[in-house]
Amino acid sequence: MSQLRLSIALGPYDHTRDVATGAIPVAGVDLLPLSLPVEEIFYRFFKFREFDIAELSFGKYVALRSQGDDSLVALPVFLSRAFRHSSIYVRSGAGLTDLAQLRGKTVGVPEWAQTASVYSRGLLAHQSGVPLTEVDWVQAGVNTPGRAEKVKLTLPTGLRYRAEPGKCLNEMLLSGEIAAAFSARPPRDLGHGIERMYPDYAIREEAYFRQTGIFPIMHVLAVRGEILKAHPWLAMNLYKAFTAAKDASIERLSDITAAHAPFAWLAEYAARMRGLFGDDFWPYGIGPNRPTLDAFLRYAFEQGVCQRLLTPEEIFPREVQSSYKV
Repeated sequence: MSQLRLSIALGPYDHTRDVATGAIPVAGVDLLPLSLPVEEIFYRFFKFREFDIAELSFGKYVALRSQGDDSLVALPVFLSRAFRHSSIYVRSGAGLTDLAQLRGKTVGVPEWAQTASVYSRGLLAHQSGVPLTEVDWVQAGVNTPGRAEKVKLTLPTGLRYRAEPGKCLNEMLLSGEIAAAFSARPPRDLGHGIERMYPDYAIREEAYFRQTGIFPIMHVLAVRGEILKAHPWLAMNLYKAFTAAKDASIERLSDITAAHAPFAWLAEYAARMRGLFGDDFWPYGIGPNRPTLDAFLRYAFEQGVCQRLLTPEEIFPREVQSSYKV
């Protein structure tokens, strides 16, 4: 029986490895896997649609969907998640130790629609009570000049925002031109004139999760819309395979028999994750992720990344929103 042959571009994750290697097959599909840096995947997939299936920035995806663009359709398979207290950077010695101190200051972002920045601005507005209109915003590359926005924005009235294509956030932090940077990728001089606002970020992030139930989703798995329209069965088959690969990864990293990665105490760390997040500590699907999805979609709308307020049900295909029962 002939199978659908599709290319897939992913970062090198343990929780997707079994799909990429074929150890866990996607029923009806012959995959051509490509492992690339995430920035390259995002650029080539978002701009040129070079792959059939790929990892995608959640922020850019919801921006597209809010504009009525369904050329890419994401599944609730969340390949990367990260809390963002750790991704707020300041100049060493500047005395900035809390987000509330950024009121009236200038803050840089690599892109307004970068997913990490959406969450960081959510922290600023919703946890620290600083309106985004009371900050001057600058967009520039993190370590090299020339980075630009990839999606159309509808910025809030009164927001002060400018692009600096000839500069980079790393240098602007060191010079004092910006007080802070919100960035998923650390500035080049972290530890050499640049530091995290919150060195104790892990403690703060755990407290934030306990308070809000939000475990930030960064990247989703997306399929070209024309392929999913022609083969609607593909959505659930992909979802099942990636769920099985994630479950296998958790089991592997929880095994104390042998080290499955070059780190000590992995099994103990997995036990800690279960204590905080539950047995499935990296959940896929809408239900267990609703607090995170609702919060992110609200932030994206308030910040002008989305042109309208979306619901989780309208951004994922109906084929993966329920399953059969026996």
